[in-house]
Amino acid sequence: MKLHTIDTGYFKLDGGAMFGVVPKVIWNKLNPADEKNLCTWAMRCLLIEDGNQLILVDTGMGDKQDAKFFSYYEPSYKPTIQESIEKAGYSMSDITDVLLTHLHFDHCGAAISKKEDKLYTTFPKATYWSNEHHWQAAITPNAREKASFLKENILPIQESGQLKFADESTIINENIQLKLVNGHTESMIIPHINYKGKTIVYLADLIASQAHIPISYVMAYDTQPLVTLQEKELYLKRAVDENHILFFEHDKSIECCTVEMTERGIRAKDSFNLDQL
Repeated sequence: MKLHTIDTGYFKLDGGAMFGVVPKVIWNKLNPADEKNLCTWAMRCLLIEDGNQLILVDTGMGDKQDAKFFSYYEPSYKPTIQESIEKAGYSMSDITDVLLTHLHFDHCGAAISKKEDKLYTTFPKATYWSNEHHWQAAITPNAREKASFLKENILPIQESGQLKFADESTIINENIQLKLVNGHTESMIIPHINYKGKTIVYLADLIASQAHIPISYVMAYDTQPLVTLQEKELYLKRAVDENHILFFEHDKSIECCTVEMTERGIRAKDSFNLDQL
């Protein structure tokens, strides 16, 4: 097995929304905001190369929305997802599976591309994996999440015939275990990857960055923040006990870290890039 970090650029989100009830005087030291109160975040995906499978976890937001939409998030596609996949030695048509942790636009937008008003799957030979409960929540969204679930990112996947559903019993690959969490959004998939005798956990929006490790650092975007608190606490205790490696999708500079118990609670231990393993 080989793992490749797939960078798809950066975007900006409101710092207060990203850190919830944590005061700005604290979070601004962790990820300084600009004059609009926006902080920069990565859109970091993962490519798992194992045997005949090339499994891409999440896709970033893509570039098919209009200028008004992008003005809210100020994305920077450097590098693009295609450039990162080609840097790993592959093309878009080589991807066999696309595992979407959830269907918020910054995680699935590039799963669908647009040319001359035609929408099509970016990865033409891939099986696209989502969770059925999450899919239903996304196509009939609540008012809180409606702006994050964009039909042009979602419906063409099903129309293509490439969609399959996964849950915790699904085996996409024998070295990948799927776990579901519900605090951020209903039935978000958290892949646990067995790699070189270690467990790497792709955290999606359960723990968006290393700065979000403290239990109370919960995003205002979460639909059930108290559930997130419980899920984080349970997972982080396990991560300490089993020496998991945390892989961050949104940390602008830190790819991975381990965690340890301290007098202040569970905190980051060692930070490093994936290619250092």
